[in-house]
Amino acid sequence: MSMPSGNPDQPRDGEVGAESETEALERERRTQAQQARPRMNVQQIHSWVDLEIEQALRRGEFDNLPGAGKPIKNLEQNDPDWWVKGLIEREKLDLSSALPTVMALRQERRGFPESLAGISDEVAVRERLEDYNQRVLEDRRKPVVGPNPPAVAGRVDVDELVAQWRQLRTDREQRISDPGEPGLPRAGEPSPEPAFGPRSAWMIAIVALLVLAVVVWAMF
Repeated sequence: MSMPSGNPDQPRDGEVGAESETEALERERRTQAQQARPRMNVQQIHSWVDLEIEQALRRGEFDNLPGAGKPIKNLEQNDPDWWVKGLIEREKLDLSSALPTVMALRQERRGFPESLAGISDEVAVRERLEDYNQRVLEDRRKPVVGPNPPAVAGRVDVDELVAQWRQLRTDREQRISDPGEPGLPRAGEPSPEPAFGPRSAWMIAIVALLVLAVVVWAMF
Protein backbone atom coordinates (compact mmCIF):
# COMPACT_ATOMS: atom_id res chain seq x y z
CA MET A 1 0.00 0.00 0.00
CA SER A 2 1.54 3.29 -1.11
CA MET A 3 1.57 6.36 1.22
CA PRO A 4 0.38 9.76 -0.07
CA SER A 5 3.24 11.94 -1.10
CA GLY A 6 3.76 15.52 0.06
CA ASN A 7 3.28 17.37 3.37
CA PRO A 8 0.27 15.95 5.27
CA ASP A 9 -0.41 19.42 6.88
CA GLN A 10 -0.76 21.11 3.49
CA PRO A 11 -4.47 21.44 2.49
CA ARG A 12 -5.63 19.67 -0.61
CA ASP A 13 -6.58 21.49 -3.78
CA GLY A 14 -10.27 20.83 -3.23
CA GLU A 15 -10.20 22.31 0.31
CA VAL A 16 -8.44 25.48 -0.87
CA GLY A 17 -11.00 25.94 -3.60
CA ALA A 18 -13.89 25.38 -1.19
CA GLU A 19 -12.51 27.93 1.28
CA SER A 20 -12.02 30.55 -1.42
CA GLU A 21 -15.55 30.01 -2.71
CA THR A 22 -16.98 30.44 0.81
CA GLU A 23 -15.12 33.72 1.30
CA ALA A 24 -16.30 34.96 -2.07
CA LEU A 25 -19.93 34.16 -1.22
CA GLU A 26 -19.64 35.94 2.17
CA ARG A 27 -18.07 38.99 0.54
CA GLU A 28 -20.83 39.11 -2.05
CA ARG A 29 -23.51 38.81 0.63
CA ARG A 30 -22.03 41.74 2.57
CA THR A 31 -21.86 43.85 -0.58
CA GLN A 32 -25.50 43.19 -1.37
CA ALA A 33 -26.51 44.02 2.21
CA GLN A 34 -24.67 47.35 2.09
CA GLN A 35 -26.22 48.23 -1.26
CA ALA A 36 -29.71 47.32 -0.04
CA ARG A 37 -29.36 49.49 3.10
CA PRO A 38 -31.01 52.88 2.52
CA ARG A 39 -28.69 55.83 2.82
CA MET A 40 -29.76 59.34 3.76
CA ASN A 41 -28.42 62.31 1.91
CA VAL A 42 -27.75 65.70 3.51
CA GLN A 43 -31.21 67.02 2.72
CA GLN A 44 -32.89 63.99 4.26
CA ILE A 45 -30.75 64.33 7.40
CA HIS A 46 -31.73 67.99 7.76
CA SER A 47 -35.40 67.11 7.28
CA TRP A 48 -35.17 64.44 9.97
CA VAL A 49 -33.50 66.82 12.42
CA ASP A 50 -36.11 69.49 11.76
CA LEU A 51 -38.86 66.94 12.30
CA GLU A 52 -37.42 65.82 15.64
CA ILE A 53 -37.12 69.44 16.81
CA GLU A 54 -40.67 70.21 15.73
CA GLN A 55 -42.02 67.18 17.60
CA ALA A 56 -40.04 68.14 20.73
CA LEU A 57 -41.50 71.65 20.55
CA ARG A 58 -44.99 70.22 20.36
CA ARG A 59 -44.32 68.04 23.40
CA GLY A 60 -43.14 71.10 25.32
CA GLU A 61 -39.67 69.78 26.02
CA PHE A 62 -38.16 73.23 25.39
CA ASP A 63 -40.57 75.10 27.65
CA ASN A 64 -39.35 76.80 30.84
CA LEU A 65 -35.70 75.94 30.31
CA PRO A 66 -33.17 77.55 32.68
CA GLY A 67 -32.05 80.88 31.30
CA ALA A 68 -34.85 81.15 28.75
CA GLY A 69 -35.09 84.70 27.41
CA LYS A 70 -31.87 85.75 29.14
CA PRO A 71 -28.47 86.50 27.57
CA ILE A 72 -25.85 83.81 27.84
CA LYS A 73 -23.36 84.62 30.58
CA ASN A 74 -19.57 84.82 30.25
CA LEU A 75 -19.57 85.04 26.45
CA GLU A 76 -17.14 87.95 26.54
CA GLN A 77 -14.68 86.23 28.85
CA ASN A 78 -11.46 84.73 27.53
CA ASP A 79 -11.41 81.95 30.09
CA PRO A 80 -11.42 78.63 28.15
CA ASP A 81 -12.78 76.80 31.21
CA TRP A 82 -15.80 79.04 31.73
CA TRP A 83 -18.24 76.28 30.88
CA VAL A 84 -16.58 73.87 33.35
CA LYS A 85 -16.78 76.45 36.12
CA GLY A 86 -20.39 77.17 35.20
CA LEU A 87 -21.23 73.48 35.35
CA ILE A 88 -19.64 73.15 38.79
CA GLU A 89 -21.54 76.18 40.08
CA ARG A 90 -24.84 75.17 38.51
CA GLU A 91 -24.79 71.54 39.63
CA LYS A 92 -23.18 72.36 43.01
CA LEU A 93 -20.53 69.69 42.48
CA ASP A 94 -18.15 68.78 45.29
CA LEU A 95 -14.68 68.48 43.78
CA SER A 96 -12.82 67.99 47.03
CA SER A 97 -12.13 64.38 46.13
CA ALA A 98 -10.60 65.51 42.81
CA LEU A 99 -8.05 67.79 44.48
CA PRO A 100 -4.47 66.64 45.01
CA THR A 101 -3.92 65.19 48.45
CA VAL A 102 -1.88 68.11 49.74
CA MET A 103 -4.48 70.64 48.54
CA ALA A 104 -7.31 68.66 50.13
CA LEU A 105 -5.38 68.52 53.41
CA ARG A 106 -4.77 72.27 53.36
CA GLN A 107 -8.43 72.92 52.71
CA GLU A 108 -9.40 70.63 55.58
CA ARG A 109 -6.95 72.42 57.89
CA ARG A 110 -8.44 75.82 57.04
CA GLY A 111 -11.83 74.54 58.18
CA PHE A 112 -10.65 73.90 61.76
CA PRO A 113 -12.08 74.45 64.35
CA GLU A 114 -15.42 75.51 62.82
CA SER A 115 -15.83 72.16 61.08
CA LEU A 116 -15.59 70.44 64.48
CA ALA A 117 -18.44 72.38 66.10
CA GLY A 118 -20.98 69.73 65.19
CA ILE A 119 -19.10 67.01 67.12
CA SER A 120 -20.29 66.66 70.72
CA ASP A 121 -17.64 64.20 71.96
CA GLU A 122 -14.15 65.42 72.78
CA VAL A 123 -12.67 61.98 72.15
CA ALA A 124 -14.08 62.02 68.62
CA VAL A 125 -12.60 65.48 68.06
CA ARG A 126 -9.14 64.30 69.13
CA GLU A 127 -9.42 61.21 66.93
CA ARG A 128 -10.28 63.33 63.91
CA LEU A 129 -7.40 65.74 64.50
CA GLU A 130 -4.94 62.91 65.07
CA ASP A 131 -6.18 61.22 61.90
CA TYR A 132 -5.54 64.47 60.01
CA ASN A 133 -1.95 64.66 61.32
CA GLN A 134 -1.41 61.01 60.38
CA ARG A 135 -2.60 61.65 56.82
CA VAL A 136 -0.26 64.64 56.60
CA LEU A 137 2.70 62.43 57.56
CA GLU A 138 1.67 59.78 55.04
CA ASP A 139 1.53 62.41 52.30
CA ARG A 140 5.02 63.63 53.19
CA ARG A 141 6.41 60.09 52.92
CA LYS A 142 5.41 59.79 49.28
CA PRO A 143 8.31 59.72 46.79
CA VAL A 144 9.30 63.08 45.36
CA VAL A 145 8.96 63.53 41.60
CA GLY A 146 10.80 66.36 39.88
CA PRO A 147 13.61 68.70 40.91
CA ASN A 148 11.41 71.10 42.91
CA PRO A 149 10.56 70.43 46.55
CA PRO A 150 7.03 69.10 46.99
CA ALA A 151 4.22 71.09 48.55
CA VAL A 152 3.33 69.97 52.05
CA ALA A 153 0.44 70.54 54.40
CA GLY A 154 1.01 71.64 57.96
CA ARG A 155 0.07 69.60 60.99
CA VAL A 156 -2.17 70.97 63.75
CA ASP A 157 -1.83 71.29 67.52
CA VAL A 158 -4.44 68.88 68.82
CA ASP A 159 -4.65 70.38 72.33
CA GLU A 160 -4.99 73.93 71.00
CA LEU A 161 -7.76 73.03 68.59
CA VAL A 162 -9.56 71.02 71.27
CA ALA A 163 -9.52 74.13 73.50
CA GLN A 164 -10.97 76.20 70.63
CA TRP A 165 -13.58 73.51 70.07
CA ARG A 166 -14.59 73.67 73.74
CA GLN A 167 -15.03 77.44 73.47
CA LEU A 168 -17.15 77.05 70.35
CA ARG A 169 -19.36 74.49 72.07
CA THR A 170 -19.72 76.72 75.15
CA ASP A 171 -20.73 79.74 73.08
CA ARG A 172 -23.18 77.63 71.13
CA GLU A 173 -24.82 76.23 74.27
CA GLN A 174 -25.10 79.70 75.80
CA ARG A 175 -26.85 81.05 72.71
CA ILE A 176 -29.32 78.17 72.84
CA SER A 177 -30.00 78.22 76.59
CA ASP A 178 -29.98 82.03 77.06
CA PRO A 179 -31.95 83.63 74.23
CA GLY A 180 -32.19 86.87 76.23
CA GLU A 181 -34.69 88.41 78.67
CA PRO A 182 -38.08 89.38 77.26
CA GLY A 183 -38.22 93.01 76.25
CA LEU A 184 -34.44 93.46 76.26
CA PRO A 185 -32.41 93.43 73.05
CA ARG A 186 -29.54 90.98 72.66
CA ALA A 187 -26.00 92.09 72.27
CA GLY A 188 -25.51 93.63 68.87
CA GLU A 189 -29.23 94.04 68.18
CA PRO A 190 -30.80 97.54 67.83
CA SER A 191 -33.03 98.76 70.64
CA PRO A 192 -36.74 98.60 69.87
CA GLU A 193 -38.46 101.85 69.05
CA PRO A 194 -40.93 103.23 71.65
CA ALA A 195 -44.53 102.25 71.12
CA PHE A 196 -45.68 105.90 71.14
CA GLY A 197 -43.66 108.65 69.54
CA PRO A 198 -44.19 112.42 69.80
CA ARG A 199 -46.69 112.42 66.96
CA SER A 200 -48.71 109.64 68.55
CA ALA A 201 -48.84 111.55 71.84
CA TRP A 202 -50.27 114.64 70.07
CA MET A 203 -52.90 112.51 68.34
CA ILE A 204 -53.96 110.95 71.64
CA ALA A 205 -54.25 114.40 73.25
CA ILE A 206 -56.41 115.73 70.41
CA VAL A 207 -58.72 112.71 70.55
CA ALA A 208 -59.06 113.10 74.33
CA LEU A 209 -60.01 116.76 73.97
CA LEU A 210 -62.62 115.94 71.35
CA VAL A 211 -64.14 113.24 73.55
CA LEU A 212 -64.21 115.67 76.51
CA ALA A 213 -65.88 118.34 74.37
CA VAL A 214 -68.57 115.89 73.24
CA VAL A 215 -69.25 114.85 76.85
CA VAL A 216 -69.54 118.50 78.03
CA TRP A 217 -71.86 119.35 75.11
CA ALA A 218 -74.09 116.37 75.99
CA MET A 219 -74.41 117.50 79.61
CA PHE A 220 -75.84 120.91 78.66
